[in-house]
Amino acid sequence: MHVYCTVPEHFRERDMPKIRSLFNSAVLLFSIAVCCNESTIAQDTPELDGREGRELLLRNFRPNHVLRVKQTNLTQARFPTVDVHSHFYYRLKHADVARDDYIELMDRNNIAVACSLDGMLGDRLEEHRHYLKDYDDRVVIFANINWKGSGHDDTPETWDCNQAGFVRHTVHLLQEAVESGVGGLKLFKGFGLSHRNADGTLIQIDDERFDPIWKACGDLGIPVIIHTADPIAFFETIDETNERWEELSRHPEWSFPADKYPSYQSLISARNRVIARHPGTNFICAHVASSAHDLSLVASWLEEYDNMYVGFASRISELGRQPYTARRFLIRYADRILFSTDGPWPEQRVKLYWRFLETNDEYFPYSEKEFPPQGLWQIYGVHLPEKVLRQIYYENAVRIVPGVKERLNAYRRRR
Repeated sequence: MHVYCTVPEHFRERDMPKIRSLFNSAVLLFSIAVCCNESTIAQDTPELDGREGRELLLRNFRPNHVLRVKQTNLTQARFPTVDVHSHFYYRLKHADVARDDYIELMDRNNIAVACSLDGMLGDRLEEHRHYLKDYDDRVVIFANINWKGSGHDDTPETWDCNQAGFVRHTVHLLQEAVESGVGGLKLFKGFGLSHRNADGTLIQIDDERFDPIWKACGDLGIPVIIHTADPIAFFETIDETNERWEELSRHPEWSFPADKYPSYQSLISARNRVIARHPGTNFICAHVASSAHDLSLVASWLEEYDNMYVGFASRISELGRQPYTARRFLIRYADRILFSTDGPWPEQRVKLYWRFLETNDEYFPYSEKEFPPQGLWQIYGVHLPEKVLRQIYYENAVRIVPGVKERLNAYRRRR
């Protein structure tokens, strides 16, 4: 890049070297700002490698921990386990080899039954059932509401949920699905964050139009697994005070800024109003009710709503950094907590769940990934009593999820 500059005549000759130096520095800084982004800087500028006291980009931070503490290598769960939160469609993409491999992983790890939450009502439910037919004795399928149906993405007025008779038709499909063996209903976080009314506004979680669906689930004896909102950090400003800054810098699409989305509190409150209105329906609030950062708050909800349960899929990262509080919480509400992983995951991550729940190990990773995916910290085991492990691993699921008991008993007979 060539830049030319005219220096006024009144500057003396002896000032010229200093002027040239300042000018060249300014040109260099301008060139970096214009031509480089952060990834280019990280790759091409050795001054940001952190070595010999130099500056370091956070995304390049790979500490080798020197702490030497006990490490327990658990190869399987102590008791047969029911994973009530897995995604055989979204994670395995209906690949036969991946499915077969994961069933073998379940065998090795003493996972008796998995609940696949990907059974979209309609044709895909039948497709999903066919994909899992050879393992019907190991997998319970949950249905999903087909909000969009045959509508177009950018015209919500064409979506099925905005057509007359949608609720009645959905209830009818749920009745048929339960008769054919479906064990529950899963609501994804798009309910409250992306599904829209005909006028383009976001559908409210507590919209009374949909009450017949939640009531029908209670009448049919199936639970509703509901994912509402996300970690509270995703609703906060992405700045130097946000403890999930690194994660959000890699996934800016996970941020829900206040000028575009409902607040975290409004979403959580709307969910709780639905739970309160339908005491005859069991609601399993996924991801520790999206409030693993405040277990006292979750405890208050469990005290208030007898029909509320929680799973901790993809949240041992949060529970494991507060092991004393988490242990008290898990023991106190052992009859309301269900084992869940959000998998299928690689075996290394699955085993970390056993280590978290069954040991008192200190300072170990919550993921198999080199760089922690959900927070720059390690976790600690909570060493739960055997009675609590049984409740969380399988007893609660047997009590509230149709189809689990029969499959669990068959698994035990084979073992």
